[in-house]
Amino acid sequence: MSEKFRNGVPAWTREHAAGLDRDESNVAPVIYPPDERLDEDLHIWDTWFLRNRDGSIAEIDGYRVIFSLTSPSDLLPGKRHDVATIRYFYSRDGEEWTTGGVVFDGGALGQRQWAGSAMYDPDGDGGSAEGSEAGDVYLYYTAAGEDGAEELTYTQRIALATGGTVHTDDDGFSIEGSWDHRVILTPDGDWYEREDQSRGMIYTFRDPWFFEDPASGETYLLFEANTPVPEGAGECDDPVWEEFNGSVGIAHSPTGDPTDFELRPPLLDAVCVNQELERPHLVVRDETYYLFVSSHVHTFAPELTGYDALYGFVADDLAGDYQPLNGHGMVLTNPRGAPFQAYSWLVYDHGDDLLVSSFFNYFDYDRSSLDDVGLLSPEEQQRRFGGTLAPTVRLALDGDETDLVDTLGHGHLPLPREELPTPWWERDGDATRGGY
Repeated sequence: MSEKFRNGVPAWTREHAAGLDRDESNVAPVIYPPDERLDEDLHIWDTWFLRNRDGSIAEIDGYRVIFSLTSPSDLLPGKRHDVATIRYFYSRDGEEWTTGGVVFDGGALGQRQWAGSAMYDPDGDGGSAEGSEAGDVYLYYTAAGEDGAEELTYTQRIALATGGTVHTDDDGFSIEGSWDHRVILTPDGDWYEREDQSRGMIYTFRDPWFFEDPASGETYLLFEANTPVPEGAGECDDPVWEEFNGSVGIAHSPTGDPTDFELRPPLLDAVCVNQELERPHLVVRDETYYLFVSSHVHTFAPELTGYDALYGFVADDLAGDYQPLNGHGMVLTNPRGAPFQAYSWLVYDHGDDLLVSSFFNYFDYDRSSLDDVGLLSPEEQQRRFGGTLAPTVRLALDGDETDLVDTLGHGHLPLPREELPTPWWERDGDATRGGY
């Protein structure tokens, strides 16, 4: 399928994806374990900032805040998704993080909670005490699994929790309050595949990401989904490819109310190309829209060679004709000798550059599939799982092209106003990149 659009939706095509390749512009250096993990008692993976309504990083009385999916660190890493719990962490300098605790003390929807986004409203009353900063938190998340089911299920709905408030005092930062949970989006079966329609290896309707369009002021949620492709539809040259039907979905709030959204047609689909376009999010610069997703080597359709990587697309407006960055879509990936060292990348603007956070996944592991992790002893599985924040990557952005500039420390997440370290190529003039 070579069409630029599929049913009016911009398409990431097989022709685009056929050009995917590791090179010095997109391969991160090998990651080594930090001296200390962010929290030795926790596995930490998918992570996102508390952001203001306009998308900027919230800074509350000098604190920046992140949310992460977590599980106890004595659990086998492969089991962590079955018990995922959202916790928050806070920092004054973006390098040293303090564990704030579990966000939801009961009442959350689903058998477990998967990734989402968080928006801060400083005008909320926050139950504020004199001398403290306060405001309300809107936490969008994936309610995974059917509530009350005895067996683990994989139903996915997009949920919102409201009622949480932030507080600061001499003891630090906290998120408190009585949360109200509701499902705000479910798939319609027309634009977005329902679970009973799914024929692929993985079903997706998750990863809500709040977005206010700077051009229009309109309010949206992006999310990961799948495009319905009935068996025998003839969408692809090979019927097997039709099972690979990932898309980036979007919902609109007609009134701007951040609790009320209506589904709209996808921003992008990858039918015949890829099954999962995870954690979609946007960066807007100079009236240009940069759409980013994460995806896996094993979710590409047969006869395509992809990677565990960050992928990106660019358009002139929110609903525009998204074209792959760098001609093929790959922005950042892992080196050949450590193909699964990082995952779940999140991009944010920093002056002339982009910064990319992720989590430290499997290291000292060069097999071609994560399926082989289960062949390792439990001790080896634990040893080789990072389970903390990865080094932040610095990218240069020039129109529709990106280039890897430098890496910062594990979990170093500077605010846009904070100066970045001197890039490696200025520190070490004779250094070269390799391993791709």
